[in-house]
Amino acid sequence: MNTINFGLIGCGRIGTRHAEEISKTGTLKAVCDINPERTESIVKKHSANIYSSIDDLLSKEKDINVISICTPNGLHAEHTIKSLQAGFHVLCEKPMAIDVTDCKDMIDKAEASHKHLFIVKQNRFNPPIVALRKALVEGKLGKIFSVQLNCFWNRNENYYKNSEWKGTKALDGGVLYTQFSHFIDLLYWLIGDIKEVSAFTGNYAHKDIIEFEDTGAVIIEFFNGAIGTINFSINSYLKNMEGSITVFGEKGTVKVGGQYLNKLEYQCIRDYEIKDLTEGKPANNYGDYQGSMSNHGEVYKNIVDVLTNNGKIATSGIEGMKTVEIIDKIYSKAMLRKSLRGIL
Repeated sequence: MNTINFGLIGCGRIGTRHAEEISKTGTLKAVCDINPERTESIVKKHSANIYSSIDDLLSKEKDINVISICTPNGLHAEHTIKSLQAGFHVLCEKPMAIDVTDCKDMIDKAEASHKHLFIVKQNRFNPPIVALRKALVEGKLGKIFSVQLNCFWNRNENYYKNSEWKGTKALDGGVLYTQFSHFIDLLYWLIGDIKEVSAFTGNYAHKDIIEFEDTGAVIIEFFNGAIGTINFSINSYLKNMEGSITVFGEKGTVKVGGQYLNKLEYQCIRDYEIKDLTEGKPANNYGDYQGSMSNHGEVYKNIVDVLTNNGKIATSGIEGMKTVEIIDKIYSKAMLRKSLRGIL
């Protein structure tokens, strides 16, 4: 395999970002979106065949190796499964899906098709996160006692009003799926799987704008015995404020913060120091708001490594499903609490 050919499903803002990275690592052969303006905008920069139907692209494009799925969250499972069954490897944007059973179906279809399923979790490549993960794996912090995750961003009415899907339960799913699934993934990747949660959520500034919460507070217990908190909001005034994770262990404390988990803000570790960190990539800039760190280039390098050098997938379908399972636990407990409150 000399060069890897890609097809892109979904040509919105994140799809445009994918097109840029594909052009650096392979060849963009075809793009698909129901909005012709979006496909034409990408093709102006990247020569590719244009489709308005995923079925047409999958049936006609035989030279493609990987399909990149950048459609709304609620369509990820359907589009991934169609692509796998058509005989293509798949890279699926976060979140993998907004239903755990859909995640399992995606994994099963990948195995049955003998194709790779890659999940986008680009924050795993943030330099301070890589360094923290290394310290944890090597036991430098000793037994982990607790962890704090803070996610304080701004998503105002303008963010939602011009979108066909953002803010809807069916296609968006919730703040933890669209804005903060990367952060939840890092909890799992760094600390481990979550055993139990207790959650409170509310919609304070987005009533009649979105169909779910804009704020939440969560207490979590990990299977390894550690406890933690997740505090999240899209009500930070005017702009994103913070995305941080703080780990407290018997031998040290580390905080990775900034707005996007991109800065090592604090460390105090027995006989160990995290140093010589490389400069991280800037956040994805979408004009009037910013997203997570733009490490998509690392994601595509991993695809190339897997397909050409038998490398290891950076984030598998199983790991992608873990994020969805954790978010499902949080939302289920929040809904149960509200139901019980209504009964009482």
